Formats: sequence, structure tokens, C-alpha cells
Amino acid sequence: MSREATPLMQQYREIKSRHQDAILLFRMGDFYEMFYDDAETASRHLGLTLTARNNGGAAEVPLAGVPVKAVGEYLRRLVQQGFRVAICEQVEDPKLAKGIVRREVVETVTPGAAFSDDLLDGARNNFLCAVHATGDVVGIAAADVSTGEFRLTLASVSDAPAMLARFSPREILVPRGESDRSRSISPRAEGALVTERDAWEFDPALAADELARHFGVMSIAGLGIGDNAAGAVGAAGALLRYLRELQPGGVPHLARPVLEHSGGTMPLDEMTRRNLELVESLRGGDGIGSSRGADLSGTLLGVFDRTLTPMGARMLRRWILAPLVERSAIDQRLDAVGAFVADPIIRASMRAALDGVRDLERLASKTAAGRSTPRELRGLGDSLARIPAVEQAMKSLGTAGVMATIAARWESCSDIADHIIATLVERPPNVVGEEDAIRSGVDPDLDALRTLRSGGKDAIAQIQAVERERTGITSLKVGYNRVFGYYIEISNANRHLIPVDYQRRQTLTGAERYVTPALKEYEERVLTATERIETRERELIDQLRTRVGGEIRRLQQAANLVAALDVLATFAEVAEREGYSRPEMTEEFTLEIVGGRHPVVERMMPREQFIPNDTRLTDDARLIILTGPNMAGKSTILRQIGLIVLIAQMGSFVPAAHARIGIVDRVFTRVGASDNLVRGQSTFMVEMAETSAILHTATRRSLVLLDEIGRGTSTYDGVSIAWAVSEHLHDGLACKTVFATHYHELTQLADELDAVRNYNVAVREVAGPQGTAPQVLFLHRLQPGGADRSYGIEVGRLAGLPAPVLGRAREVLALLEGEGAQMATALGRTGERREEHSSGATPVARSTRANVVVAPSEQLGLFGLSHPMIERLRELDINTMTPLQALEQLAKLVDEARSGQRNA
Repeated sequence: MSREATPLMQQYREIKSRHQDAILLFRMGDFYEMFYDDAETASRHLGLTLTARNNGGAAEVPLAGVPVKAVGEYLRRLVQQGFRVAICEQVEDPKLAKGIVRREVVETVTPGAAFSDDLLDGARNNFLCAVHATGDVVGIAAADVSTGEFRLTLASVSDAPAMLARFSPREILVPRGESDRSRSISPRAEGALVTERDAWEFDPALAADELARHFGVMSIAGLGIGDNAAGAVGAAGALLRYLRELQPGGVPHLARPVLEHSGGTMPLDEMTRRNLELVESLRGGDGIGSSRGADLSGTLLGVFDRTLTPMGARMLRRWILAPLVERSAIDQRLDAVGAFVADPIIRASMRAALDGVRDLERLASKTAAGRSTPRELRGLGDSLARIPAVEQAMKSLGTAGVMATIAARWESCSDIADHIIATLVERPPNVVGEEDAIRSGVDPDLDALRTLRSGGKDAIAQIQAVERERTGITSLKVGYNRVFGYYIEISNANRHLIPVDYQRRQTLTGAERYVTPALKEYEERVLTATERIETRERELIDQLRTRVGGEIRRLQQAANLVAALDVLATFAEVAEREGYSRPEMTEEFTLEIVGGRHPVVERMMPREQFIPNDTRLTDDARLIILTGPNMAGKSTILRQIGLIVLIAQMGSFVPAAHARIGIVDRVFTRVGASDNLVRGQSTFMVEMAETSAILHTATRRSLVLLDEIGRGTSTYDGVSIAWAVSEHLHDGLACKTVFATHYHELTQLADELDAVRNYNVAVREVAGPQGTAPQVLFLHRLQPGGADRSYGIEVGRLAGLPAPVLGRAREVLALLEGEGAQMATALGRTGERREEHSSGATPVARSTRANVVVAPSEQLGLFGLSHPMIERLRELDINTMTPLQALEQLAKLVDEARSGQRNA
């Protein structure tokens, strides 16, 4: 053995060999130490001073350490940077250790598996996901160890990215060698830690046995999981095995897996979530932080962010990202919201009862996992004690809609609350031993120890009385000082009465101080009382955790129901404050919105300044070509329509005077674009990829919202693509579509396709200051008909472009508009307007495309202007002309130019 291999380093290396992919925090007294590569990594990423230690050999070992009391902040920074951190604790008392202190890894913290509040956002789940594809079906398992939630879902390959993005996982498990495939399933996977596991861990048969064993059932059929969920079962088995590795103490709080059947909720792809700014603003601001610390301004979540409990905030986020697609489920939520809206007094009492309820889910999970502090346990008890008031408000409201289901499943957990409150003091410490945690009267042994610790006046008086009676010395006193401890003081006049078992300890003027074996025993008990109190309190706290943690299923159910009430009451609160109305949900195709408003934009201005608009899409008028100037509000109207539909299918009232919503299976948006230079994709490439995804995934029941398709390339190419996309949406998919564009040529589609309607966002030209061009007043009102101008130059004026630039732009515009007329002619179509589907289904507009006029090859631009004078010059053959003929031609052109200028 080399001199370097001290027993301590042998122990370190043996433990590190089992956690090679993690930074190992090795407990040594009051510090966590890191060695070798871990120390160097921590030094770089945490700014720690890197030192060296000679562990018995010639070579020095790199070393970095952090205090135990400050480890939380360092752990948070490491995990947020994507590191796994294994925490190795001393698991025996160093005073009792024979040789090297025994150490074990008690937990491995990863971005997807964390309990500490420093690593979590109270308003959002912290999901760890596993992904397993079997053929054309992708199984996804998602677990949040901080709340115990465990969800399984199956999705098609096309829907899998949207389903995975709904969980916003911090970490994703994939079979080894398939990390690239996971990134193809979800763009969000690039923002998560991707962990590869052996492929056999995803085997459905092994996973089924693992799940059945963990949850104590004969087979996974006892969990409500059928044989058709192999992909999700395989993913769940791999996830469960991984969690057991990370948490050697087990995950007893993990709830039974819930299999989410496809078709119950709407998948929302990443571009729709982003474009509609559901939970994250396009400016960003959805990072990890406190439950109310994240910047939600500009998001739909920000509009509804009025929940009062952390689990309510998380459920609100989940409901926003998973709109319902079944009418009965939507109406049940709407009925409950309607009941809350109709009775503001009950709603106020419900919200008052909810206010102050802490995070039941996470407190219960910590308790079941043996991690909760005494103060957190008391917080759980105090929160449970508020549930009866919540229950009373619920009963007063009645059983409208989903309220009946909540009432039938209600769990008050009052016995748990009573036990916690009866056991713990009102404000216990975070750490056992800092202050008293257990109430007096709970445990007689503990009470006796506390009496000893406090000096035991009664006990001293009793000893003094006994000794006076035994010795006959009425002046005998029992006292205490820090130097000599407890003593019996007897005056010199009574020395002849001192018993033989008295031992002299101190001589005073006129008196002597003695101790007895009984007094020594009492002193020993007093001096060790504090340590014994801490030990006994820890035993009692562990017993309380065990008892409360054993009720984890009841606690999780109570938390889930309280969260649902919180969200429903919040929907009602927002509806009343913001003037929302109940939507009428139907299975029909029609979408009709009267007085619709953008829920986010209207809050950024005085209410009376926002202009509501109507929208109607029917089978006979299912595609709207929306034109209008820049800054007129086309994109706002597009987002407004999509948001109103999603809000309705969340089960909430909507920002409209009236809405009749034909339930949609998907909402697709393509609004705006941004270069993805990291992937080497231009704006136009991203635009085309997003459009392609829509055209391949949308169905007749979908709502498609498009903004400016084709603008990232040349004009002719762009118009051609936009035209063809519109035809496919109208003829092929026949879905509800709103297409905002500056290509005014597309308005001709209304003459070619039966179900196309033109709308524009109104503007008004008003006279400008004397000597200036007319100016534009934006009315933000949607009206029938197409727009013929975009007023881009006017927007340039508002942006402060110099006057000479604006003037020259108007001159060039006049020339370009003349050329654009030729292009409009090229897009004309002839032929039959309508034909029936051979299957006899609903007739869909079709037309023959054989006679489309081919557009000229030249692109519109400043260097390709078509002008009669230019054409005349182009036709001249100067090689065959004499000088005199050239002069004559020049004179004619000059005369024609002057004549044209006078006529103009």
C-alpha cells in the first residue's frame, strides 16, 4: 500500500468509484470536502479557493471545501449549472467510531430530483422525465420527487414533443445511445440534463414487475395500466430505478402512476406556447425562482396568477398547458366557476380560508421521505388546520359541475392536523436541539429531563429536605456554582453532625462544602440532560414523521383537491375583476366571438382604450385572409383568437361579451420568427419548418393562426408559398384558419375559394401638418374587406426616419406598385369552383390550376423596375445605328420624357 492511500482516502476512493458521474461532497466534521477533479470543477464553477492536502504521501491532493451550514447555496449553484451532486454524510458518531468514521452517500441531487426549497420554484413542478419509443408510439413517464406526482402518457411521434414540453422537464432519461432522438422528440430537451441509462432498464416486462413490487400490487393492472401502454411502462420502470439510486432511503411518497389517456387534453407544441406567451413571455422571464418571483408580465399565466397556495399555482400552470378537449369535462369546470362567480361572498370566504395554506404537497412529501424539519412539520399541521374552513366554504357553494367530484373525494385530514399541533410547540426550531420542539406533557421522560436542565428547584429542595432530616442540621443548604457544581454547605458549628459519606469539596470561612454519591448522580443527570433532551426530541420527531408520512396518500389527495378549489376560485376572481363571460361550448365547427379582447394587452392600457373585435369562422367561411397596415393590430387579433379558445377549453370564462366555441383538437400558431443560428437555420427556414409541421399535423378540428408566411424570401416566392399554403388549408385540411398577411394579392383567394373571407384592420388617413403627407390613424377595428396598402412608410415616419428617406421611399413605392399590378394578374385562376368529395363527405372548394399564368422571372426590387422608357432603351440595337440615328432616338426620348412629366 502506498503511503498516499490513508484510510480516509481509501474510504473516499471507494465511495467515489460508485458515483463517478457526480461531484462528491464528502462530510468531514463541519465541512463538506471535495478532492481531485471534483475540487477543481467546484473551484471553477463556485469560485472556491483550491488548496492541496498531503494525505500521507508525496503527491498533494487538490482540495476544496464548503461549510456544512452554507452548503445549500453551493448545492443550488452546482445543480442549476447541470451537475449531479452526491452528498456523503458521516453516519456514526465520531466519538463512538472505532477507527475511521463510517460514511455513506445519503442522496444524489440532480436538476430533476431535488427536495430543497433552494432548488425549487414553488409555482411550478420540477419534473424528471423518461422517454421510451416503441415503434410509432412514444411513452413518457414524469415524476416530481418534491410533490410525489407520477404521471404516464402515450403519444404519437408527432405529438410527443408537445406532450413532453408540457412537463418542462429539468432532466430526461433516455436509453443509452438515444440522446439525439430525445432531442428530436422535444426541442426543450436541449435545456434539460439528458441522462443515458442502459437500454434493458426500459424493458416493459421488467418495468411492470418493478412497478407492481414497489406499489404492492399483483400486477400493473392493479394500477389501472393496461397491456397497451408498454412504452410508458418501460419509461416508468427506468425512472423508478433511477430514483432509487438517487435516494437510497427510497421514495415512499411517490404516488401511484396516473396514465393520461390520449385525447383528453390538447397537446400544445412549443411554437404555440411561445407565440401565445402562455407561461413565458417572448422577452423571457420564466426562470427558476420563488413562486411569485418569476416575471410573468405579458403572459396568460400572469393574467391568472391570483392563486393563493403553491400547489394551486402549479395546478394553474398545468391547466393552462393542458386544455381539455372533451365538452363534458370543460362544462364541469365552467359550472363550478360559474357558481363561484354567482356568489362572491362564498368565493371570498373560500379565498380567505385558502390564504395561509402552505405547500401541502411538498411538506407532505418531505415528511414521508423523512426530510421535514420540526418547523416544516408544524407548518403542515397549521395548513391542515385551515382545511375545515375550506370545506365549509365548499359545502356552502354546492355541488355544481366538478364540485360534486371534489366533494365526493374530500379528505380533511383533521386527525393528522390535531396530532401534529398537539405534539409540537407553536413555533418549533428548524433543527432539533436549537430550542424545544415538543410540547410539555407529550412525553413524561422528556419533561423530567427538561426539569433537570432548568436546575430542578423542586428536586434541589427535595434533596435539601432529605439531608436536613438525615443529619439533623436545619441550616444545611444545597447550592451550585460553575466551578464546583452541586454541593451541600454546612457551617463549622455543625461539623460534628456530618455523616461519613459526605466528601469535602471546598473550605470557606466559617463553613465547609460537601458532596454525596446521591448528589453526584443527580449532578451527572443534570449535566447530560441537554444532550439527552436532544436525543429524546429527535426520537419523538422521527416518530411523528413516521406517523404523518404513513398518511401520505390522504395528504396528497387533500392537497390536490385544495389546489383544484384554489384554481377554480381564481378563475372566478379573474372573471369578475376583468369582465369575462361564460363561453358556450359545442361540438360544432363554428367559432363565434363577440367583443373579444386580448387578455394580456387589455391589462396594459386603460380598459376603455382597448378596441374589442368580433370573429366568426364557420364551415362556409372558415378561412379569413386578414390584411392591414403595420401596427394596426393583426398579430394581436390572431393571438387574441387563439387565447380565447384556449382559455375556454381550460374551463374558464373568457374575455369577450359572448363566445360560442366549437371545441378544437389543436391550436397552431405561426406568429413572428427568429433566426436559430445555433442550429444553422435562418428565419425563413424556421418559418418553413414550423409551417410544415402545422400542415402535417393539423386536422379539420384544428384552429390554425398564421402571420406573414413567406416574407423571409423573395416576393414572388413568398406570395407563391403563401397562396399554396392557403389553398391547402382551405381545400385539404378544411380547418378553421386566420391568415394575416401583407401580401394583398392573397385577397383574390376570396374570388377563387368559396370559404375564404377577406377582413382588414381599419385605419383612417388624416391630414398632416401643412406641407406634409397625410398621416395614418390606427383604429384597431376588424372589418370586412381587404386592405390595399400596408402604410409601412407611415410606420417608418413614426419610428423617426429622416424626411429625405421617407420622400424617396414614397417615390420608389409608386414605381413598385405599378409593377405589383402585373403580379396580381399572374395569380388568377380559372376552372370549376367546386366539386364534391368522391366519398360524399362535406363539399370542399376545389379549382383547376392548369391555366395559372406564369409569373415573370424578374423579382420586384429597386434594380428590376419595369418602365416604358427602360423597355424602349432595351429594344435599341446601338451596334447597327449611325451617330445621327442615335441622336434622333435620344431627342425623341427626351421629348417623350418632358411630355410625360408635363402630363404628370
